[in-house]
Amino acid sequence: MLQQTQVATVIPYFNRFVARFPNVRSLAEALQQDVLRVWEGLGYYSRARNLQRAAQAILSRHEGRIPRSPDELLDLPGIGPYTAAAIASIAFGVPVAVVDGNVLRVFCRFWAIARPMRDPAVARTLRERLDGVIRHFSPSVFNQSLMELGATICRPRSPLCARCVLSGDCRAFRESRTASLPVSSRAARIPHRRIAVGVVWKGGRVLIARRSEDRMLGGLWEFPGGKIERGETAREAVVREIWEETGLRVRLGEPYVTVRHAYSHFRITMTAFRCDWLSGRAKPRDSDELQWVLPERLKDYPFPRANRTITQHLTSHA
Repeated sequence: MLQQTQVATVIPYFNRFVARFPNVRSLAEALQQDVLRVWEGLGYYSRARNLQRAAQAILSRHEGRIPRSPDELLDLPGIGPYTAAAIASIAFGVPVAVVDGNVLRVFCRFWAIARPMRDPAVARTLRERLDGVIRHFSPSVFNQSLMELGATICRPRSPLCARCVLSGDCRAFRESRTASLPVSSRAARIPHRRIAVGVVWKGGRVLIARRSEDRMLGGLWEFPGGKIERGETAREAVVREIWEETGLRVRLGEPYVTVRHAYSHFRITMTAFRCDWLSGRAKPRDSDELQWVLPERLKDYPFPRANRTITQHLTSHA
């Protein structure tokens, strides 16, 4: 949960998650939809799917016991070098360095590394150097201390060098280069997408679609629709997308709500329209499953945050 998410955000989700899935077996044997529903709101949903796959692998390959070695941890779904090192060192005391964004920033300044901080070679170099140092300390305390130092003292902007225990040997501090280090990669322009979706009504129920697992937000439910193409209006797009995705003909009504949302690499403006079924049998052409659902049951399905805003609008205006 802490991958790409701040601690303060994670805490309530963590407490709710472990209350629902208190051990490896309960997580491994749960329905994926239940896992995604409890995770809903944290984003990066592949983490939740991989977490469950890892629990299943631990149950089948490790007799339900989480492996201790970084190499065995790396064999589990969703676990990379950072997470493997964090688990091995903090939970089991294995002397292996954790190199997250905070640690990268600390030592790019400490050793005055002039390469972009996100260059994979920089992380490898720091990991090799720190693996030689961590053996002289408690691995858990060492790693957590460095992560905390980066989060609270060696901040991206206005680092608190006067309070830093490493400032005496920090090249960036001695050379007055803390503002220019670490070197950042040039930020790419964030694209914006205009989306139109339809809330299709039939007999008091609305149509929802489950996204394929190999797609972004895989396994979550959404309202059918998609990107507004060049030269196309939102109203034209939603009718076309519903036909292409479900094989249904609909009568288009007025918009319910417009939602603006930012993902990691792009932003969307999504307008949801009321649509009434006219003809056709719903068939999943671009999703794993379609269901007609009573509006009051929408809360039981895991939705991406932007679509959840639409469900909340429907139930509050019912």
